[in-house]
Amino acid sequence: MSINKQYLKTKPLCKVTFTLPAHRLDEIQHVALLGEFNDWDPQALPMKKSKTGDFTATLSLAKNRDYQFRYLVNGGTWLNDEAADCYQPSPVSYDHNSVVRV
Repeated sequence: MSINKQYLKTKPLCKVTFTLPAHRLDEIQHVALLGEFNDWDPQALPMKKSKTGDFTATLSLAKNRDYQFRYLVNGGTWLNDEAADCYQPSPVSYDHNSVVRV
């Protein structure tokens, strides 16, 4: 897994690319990126599958903030990102959420 950050010079935004490698799970059909940036909506940000089989999504986030997020694989498996800046307890379950700081 990886998180790439590109800070924009002309705007208070950071372009963040999230990548879930194909080898992370067997038979991944679809992945959604859910988080505070899209109100945890499973339909809001489906990740795109690349030619290598990896899933990616890029979005612009306001700088100087933390965002909790997780991956939802095939509509039923939740994954955290090993490249997250930190983890925080989920307010709705006993799990932890990944956090990206921008």
